[in-house]
Amino acid sequence: MAQRTIITAAVTGAGETTEKSPHVPVTPKEIAEAAIEAAKAGAAIAHIHVRDPETGSLSHDPDLFREVVERIRESETDVVINITAGGGGDFVPDLNNPTQGGPGTDIQTPKERHEPVEKLLPEICTLDCGSINFSDQVYLGPAGWLREHAALIQASGVKPELEIFDTGQIRLANQLYYDGLIDGDPMYQFCLGIPWGAAADAETITYMRDRIVNGASWSAFGIGRMQLPMVAQAALLGGNIRVGLEDNLYLEKGVLGTNAQLVDKAVGILKGVSVEPMTPQEAREALNLRKFEN
Repeated sequence: MAQRTIITAAVTGAGETTEKSPHVPVTPKEIAEAAIEAAKAGAAIAHIHVRDPETGSLSHDPDLFREVVERIRESETDVVINITAGGGGDFVPDLNNPTQGGPGTDIQTPKERHEPVEKLLPEICTLDCGSINFSDQVYLGPAGWLREHAALIQASGVKPELEIFDTGQIRLANQLYYDGLIDGDPMYQFCLGIPWGAAADAETITYMRDRIVNGASWSAFGIGRMQLPMVAQAALLGGNIRVGLEDNLYLEKGVLGTNAQLVDKAVGILKGVSVEPMTPQEAREALNLRKFEN
């Protein structure tokens, strides 16, 4: 019997990618359609960010999340919805007064980050487990904020996907579990190849996998040119996978792809190593997701 794995499609993200590819969805309708098309191609989970429909830039507007979620839920295509709760963490020091944020700074409190999740109750939401350098900006995730945010997610009944960008963040994520702030078996996402976090290679995946809570599920992805190589690596090491335009725009060198095409390519890679993708319902059962009445 073939090994089974869960494919997540991260369909748009928050980066400045809309001018680099015409396939990056921007409006709620486009984002929902991208999630549905990815599900039809084999993704069990759709990871959702939203963008300002006028500018294409990152948005935290709960109404935009609502429209995306409602469109997906009203469609005839089943897919597990995973909403980002990691928005509003970007700090860019002002060069003249580094104690304050300069242009590009976008900070939300844990309560503000949690608002779309609290209102819409997706099956999964993300919880970024620490601070990290992203080029010349810092993503802020102080331990106290994480504890507060984890408690809000726990109270909602939504399952947190613990986003791990570097090895030390595993220790903090594990501590949230040991302190009773994560219910059930934890779910980790290893985010690899992002400057300047954990490297995208088999050695790093193995190191991370071997240090998470016993019985936990895990997934891994690489960004850019490392996205598709990490599909095979993660699957062969026993994990789940993620692809999509949040992390990579190309099917191959010089060839822009859609979310559905990236999922389809991932399915082909998995087939080549005797791994089959789970259906959304199989993913719900494997991750022990709570069923909400929508």
